[in-house]
Amino acid sequence: MRGLLVAFLWLVPAAAGAAYPVELDLFYGSGCPHCAGMQQSLERMQQRYPELRMREHEVYFNAENADLFERVARGYGVQIEGVPTVFVGEHAIVGYSSEIEAWLDRVIRECSARGCGSPLARAAAGAPAGLTISAVIAGAAVDAINPCAFAVLIILITAILASGARRRALYAGLLFSLSVFVSYYLMGLGLYSAVQAARLTHALYVAIALLAIVIGLFNLKDYLWYGKWFAMEVPQRWRPAMKKLLQGVTSVPGAFLVGFAVSLFLLPCTSGPYIVVLGLLAKTSTQSQAALWLLLYNAIFVLPMVAITGAVYLGWTTAEKLEQWRTRSLRLLHLIAGIVLLMLGLAMLGSLWLGLV
Repeated sequence: MRGLLVAFLWLVPAAAGAAYPVELDLFYGSGCPHCAGMQQSLERMQQRYPELRMREHEVYFNAENADLFERVARGYGVQIEGVPTVFVGEHAIVGYSSEIEAWLDRVIRECSARGCGSPLARAAAGAPAGLTISAVIAGAAVDAINPCAFAVLIILITAILASGARRRALYAGLLFSLSVFVSYYLMGLGLYSAVQAARLTHALYVAIALLAIVIGLFNLKDYLWYGKWFAMEVPQRWRPAMKKLLQGVTSVPGAFLVGFAVSLFLLPCTSGPYIVVLGLLAKTSTQSQAALWLLLYNAIFVLPMVAITGAVYLGWTTAEKLEQWRTRSLRLLHLIAGIVLLMLGLAMLGSLWLGLV
């Protein structure tokens, strides 16, 4: 009923001929006389068109806005010719004159009547979708085969199976996986918002690409010299507390609640790929797009947990055999993670060099 009411409230203005919101982005330079003329003109239009939502971006002294200017222009398929430049609807308007003002007024009226997309969303849509898809899937796959994630689930299932409750172990494993999914998804949304608020620049994008390469090299170190210096896993001093927490779970609700706490223990060894993907999303996706990508990422991340839980419940394997396999495969899993993260970092740097982002 509440959903129908919301839909009705949205449909009534449309049926009554209400104006669509019009999003407009103005890129200008401080001290530019033509820019000042365009700003005054747009201020007058805002009085005539209350539905006009204008965003102003100074590009002479603001590197982030200059970077955004390039991305929006690329999304529109045009070359930057100077300022002021206005993006609205399907149009990119450069310069200022009385003729341009009249034309701009007509464009705003048309967008108000039929609706136009957001210039910033169009710019994001022009980002390298192939790289984004590959990064999300690759990063999630690396996280999904992380030995840390396997270890905590195996400990949990072993603790519950000790009581002989196979069905309870099934529900506990599934709810634990759901808990990890929810907690990581919410953390991802928070980190994405923080990076967006910090106005991700090329420099930070490069830093995140380099981070992927460094983490990849550390994983290769664990393949060649496992345990030397440090390991890309849960710190040794944290493990007794985490194991005690997991072994103390005897109920299904307890498994769900402990999933949130264990997510914090997992961060040191699972956050690397997540941060890299979040940095890429902050550069190439809108908030709504990023929210969908993060759903996919975390679904892939917890998929092996769900599969392991089902396999143990059906009797296809045992927690003891899974732990033996995990121990034997540690170095191989680090090798796979290292190669994937190296390739991802190099792809991000390559896309930057080619001007794709």
